[in-house]
Amino acid sequence: MNKRSLTAIVAAVLMSLTAASANHLKPTQHFSDTRGGKTLNQIIPGQFGRWQQQEISSGIVNPQQQQLLDELYSEQVSRTYISDQGYRIMLSIAYGKNQNDSFQVHLPEICYPAQGFQVVSSAPTTIDTPFGTIPAKQLKTTYQSQRIEPVTYWTTIGNHAVRSGTDKKLKEIQYAMEGQIADGLLFRVSSVDPNLPRAFDAQLNFVSEMMSSLSPGDRLRLAGLTR
Repeated sequence: MNKRSLTAIVAAVLMSLTAASANHLKPTQHFSDTRGGKTLNQIIPGQFGRWQQQEISSGIVNPQQQQLLDELYSEQVSRTYISDQGYRIMLSIAYGKNQNDSFQVHLPEICYPAQGFQVVSSAPTTIDTPFGTIPAKQLKTTYQSQRIEPVTYWTTIGNHAVRSGTDKKLKEIQYAMEGQIADGLLFRVSSVDPNLPRAFDAQLNFVSEMMSSLSPGDRLRLAGLTR
């Protein structure tokens, strides 16, 4: 047997072993199976703190066709809440049992421009709650220089709120190494308000009061809060 033939055989064996290992390490269990069967609509309260859900939910940005949304996400929640002082907050949650790159299409930096909005600014922030902090982002968006819609959002992979795309990938790998297919969630609140400090303060208050109304398990699922 010549050297070239031996090299080819060794390469073929190594490729076979790599394929077998990859197949063995490929995650097969969905992390979503550990959730207990509660839907997001069951988890998210219609009333909490000083906020009350309005029956008619309008003005929430969802540029994708409903068929596409149904293909990408396992569950969706779109609601509008009003405070006891008349301030309105729009809530949008998208949840996918099988987290993958297609989930990116729902990020506000992508879906708002697809609807004709301009993302004027984007900055990282943290949301302080009685149960810990949530890493999030805050955006200023505008539509035809008339509608100003500040946005606060975060994403989770499994039971972890992630700070960046790199953090997201690392969490996915971590779950995969444990044999699990991570689920993912995007939690977004916004309000039509030209006063950015007022809008962001109201949104942070909304999130904090909602978290206070949830069970520890539901807080963990929605925001990665461990208390």
